[in-house]
Amino acid sequence: MSTATSELAAVGTGRPSAVAMVEAAESRRRWLVLGLRILVGVGFLAVWQYASGRWIDALLISSPEAVGLRLWRWTLDGTLWNNLSVTLEATALGFGIGCLFGFGLGLLFGRFQLLAEVFDPYITAFYSIPKIALAPLFIVWFGIGIESKVAVSAAIVFFVIFLNTYSGVREVEPLYVHTTKIMGGGELAVLRYVIIPSAASWVITGLKVSVPYALVGTVVGEFMSSNSGIGYLIATASGLFNTASVFAGIIVLALVGACINSGLNAIETKVLRWRGPG
Repeated sequence: MSTATSELAAVGTGRPSAVAMVEAAESRRRWLVLGLRILVGVGFLAVWQYASGRWIDALLISSPEAVGLRLWRWTLDGTLWNNLSVTLEATALGFGIGCLFGFGLGLLFGRFQLLAEVFDPYITAFYSIPKIALAPLFIVWFGIGIESKVAVSAAIVFFVIFLNTYSGVREVEPLYVHTTKIMGGGELAVLRYVIIPSAASWVITGLKVSVPYALVGTVVGEFMSSNSGIGYLIATASGLFNTASVFAGIIVLALVGACINSGLNAIETKVLRWRGPG
């Protein structure tokens, strides 16, 4: 009896120790990954700085020092925020409109198969059109203001969200739908408690994929016709062979995309917390 009691006590005291060891290992791994990321970034910048003017003409690749100075000047004189706010506004509006219509129609077509079958050839045909090719048409329709950039961005985002939502709804287990209806739930209950939770992972994936596309749509619109925005700065700098400004604009867009994606990852973790780790 005393032996069994001692074994249980050992197990009881060993478990917290094991958990602590696992947590410590995970913490060390996170710090290791962070350190390696910083090392890779610093190494890349060092090679870039050294290669500029030595291995490759500085006119072609500029240098981290020149790009940093350009970003600093843009920050001081307000150029960065004034143009970034225009790009972010158009991207946010295009992203929101594309998500709204894509999610709504994805749910509708996913729940009503006949409707999906009727419109399938038209959706496929329109999806096959490169959305960037529609940019000139949107400029004709909406002008050179923010509206045309929003339209390009929304058109790109719409199909990503629509297809992911539609696929997520079609993948819902019919047994859960039938069980909800047997228990007295109507169509709204099915949507709230079965369809939307089941399709959430598909929708979140679509959101994460569509973020860079929304930014691309806005920037392409700014390339073609605009007097403000990060895309406008890049296009203007490219015309003047100012590679430092071009790289500065590209870095700003990359940072914006990374920040938005990090926010979506946090939302995914919160919305899909029921899935557990992994």
